[in-house]
Amino acid sequence: MKAQAKNLIEKMVDYKRFATVLLAVGAFFYLGVIIPNETRSTADLNIMILSSMSFLAVSILFFIQSKQCQIKLSEMVDDQDMQMKK
Repeated sequence: MKAQAKNLIEKMVDYKRFATVLLAVGAFFYLGVIIPNETRSTADLNIMILSSMSFLAVSILFFIQSKQCQIKLSEMVDDQDMQMKK
């Protein structure tokens, strides 16, 4: 039981780290889109917008995965507490 809990904690922390890094990269791409520059074409802007949105979407998915691991961990702890009370 403790090995599963440790594994879930490690996964939760990893997912949060991945999500934070992807969020930062997506924000930098977004800043590249909103800062004006005369030499960029519309194709370059579209590529930057798509990459920014994809990084942000994957970041959201990793935050959701982290939250699901946290919920599983809390359920595991609650079940363990219930078993100890019996």
